[in-house]
Amino acid sequence: MPPPSGQEPLLHRPESQNSGETAAGGIEEEDALLTGQRTGKQPPATADKTRRWREIGLFVWALVATAVVVVLAVVWQHNQQTGGGTGGHEGGGSGSGGDGGKGKGGSGKKNLIFMVSDGMGPTSLTLTRSWRQYTEQLAWDNTLVLDDYLIGQSRTRSTSSLITDSAAGATAFSCGEKSYNGAISVTPDFEPCGSVMEAAKRKGYTTGLVVTTRITDATPAVFASHVRKREMEDEIALQMVGETHPLGRMVDLMMGGGRCHFLKNDTEGSCRGDGTDAAKIARDKHGFQLVSERKEFDKLGASSELPLLALFPMGDFPYEIDRRYQNDIYPSLAEMTKTTLRMLAAATKDTEKGFFVMIEGSRIDHAGHANDPAAQVHEVLAYDHAMQEVLDFIDHSDVPTLMVSTSDHETGGLATARQLHDAYPEYVWYPGVLANTSHSASYLSREYHEHLHSESENLNAYLKSLLKDSLGIHDPSLDEIESLVTKPERAAYTFADMVSRRAQTGWSTHGHSGADVNIYSSDAETASALVGNHENTDVGGFLREYLGLGNEVEKVTAELKKFTAASSSQDAEGKGGWLGPVPEEDERLDGQDHLDHYAGDHKTRKSRRTAAHVHEEEKRCAVCGV
Repeated sequence: MPPPSGQEPLLHRPESQNSGETAAGGIEEEDALLTGQRTGKQPPATADKTRRWREIGLFVWALVATAVVVVLAVVWQHNQQTGGGTGGHEGGGSGSGGDGGKGKGGSGKKNLIFMVSDGMGPTSLTLTRSWRQYTEQLAWDNTLVLDDYLIGQSRTRSTSSLITDSAAGATAFSCGEKSYNGAISVTPDFEPCGSVMEAAKRKGYTTGLVVTTRITDATPAVFASHVRKREMEDEIALQMVGETHPLGRMVDLMMGGGRCHFLKNDTEGSCRGDGTDAAKIARDKHGFQLVSERKEFDKLGASSELPLLALFPMGDFPYEIDRRYQNDIYPSLAEMTKTTLRMLAAATKDTEKGFFVMIEGSRIDHAGHANDPAAQVHEVLAYDHAMQEVLDFIDHSDVPTLMVSTSDHETGGLATARQLHDAYPEYVWYPGVLANTSHSASYLSREYHEHLHSESENLNAYLKSLLKDSLGIHDPSLDEIESLVTKPERAAYTFADMVSRRAQTGWSTHGHSGADVNIYSSDAETASALVGNHENTDVGGFLREYLGLGNEVEKVTAELKKFTAASSSQDAEGKGGWLGPVPEEDERLDGQDHLDHYAGDHKTRKSRRTAAHVHEEEKRCAVCGV
């Protein structure tokens, strides 16, 4: 039906001066537009000139586009060869990384920063996040730095137990192999396994270890030493400085605590069992620069020489909740991290290889052992601050740098809930209780014991004042006061439990748990091999792969085993050579029995701990105050 008079169709095409005057002419021009074929009409001269300019423009555009594609291809190939591009860490995904997400090592220069949050489980993050939001009056969605970089989880069992210790847990990182609890880079057959740090050093990387516990403790020890029992810290110290290690010095920078294991036993504060002066050997024979005081640390800079052995406390660092009052004596983990990265970057500025460093937030674990929630949140936040320093370094680094972080295990069986009575509990926990706590339970225990040695009058009044001033507790029960008075040797546990009960935080053990732990990375794409749930040995495998070590770890292992065989043949006294004796059966767990058979642990039964274990713990408590 034709449109009414005076109206046009909705899709009416207005006539153009260039349109054909007939229907056939219009169709001819539309066909020309669709097919690119000329019409039968002769275009005017101006149209001819326009066409020529258009063709020239298209040619120039095609030439420029081709050049851009070639440049991009060259850049992409360069990045593949050198380990990836750079980018910011905001938003939890980019950052200087590796190689397009495959996690391959490649041959280009790169840095790897491996962070270990000893004893930190997922609930530790929940506890710390809520406490920080409360104390700093932050919004509920203002989270920790760690939260932006979560990529997966790790399963932590050892060969001897479903619950690992730090030695076996860290050996999975260093060697990429499972082992028994207590093993320091030694396999279940008591033979040494080459570590990723030793292999990296052999390949030309500069290496470092930064911790807040003793540098000879299990986690740092597995990267640069090998012994069959983790208690052999005197021997570990000598191996770490290169004196008794079969391959020589494997670490260029060590920063942390544990100076007592480097001083001969007639030196004040020493905890060595012999007269060996490991610090003197490190300085005079192996060229280490020795640092032990805060003022010396503050002078360290990019121009400082390696190797460096910077050990501040005799034992472990104070808990962060206590260290903050002693900042003029002990640097923080974040400060040590920043200084270390600056020094390693300078040391590798003109080298073909970059650096590999392990940074540990060590005392998160100790706070879990103590069941001290206030100490725990300060330790986790200190680790979070150290990670921020790492991310800032990555942002400004000219060398592709990757950060990977995980825990060796969870400690304490922490829960952000606690049922105090038979009545059905309210769904609450109180971060304000932790905010009111100014010192760790172990610090208060030392204060209490010093008071007992000085005077014992008005003990109740003293305890009430101590609880109010340091824990913010105004309502101690008669049972709590009685426990402190009659069992002063358990004062640290009592102080911690008083805080935990009022905060309604729960603990299932003073030991480790079998919980899965988180994996973090500055670049989820480069560390894609660790996305999801993995065995802890997969973390060790990734570290090796990223650094492009190939079969270098196996070569190191072969050399160590050859040395072991030679030293064993010369071991006339049966002391086990450089690795030490094989642990007695009652000093280690039998994996099969432990995993498969219930032994009535709900009843009182003989502890697996030997007199040697008890002596080692007593010695550590006396030196380190834990």
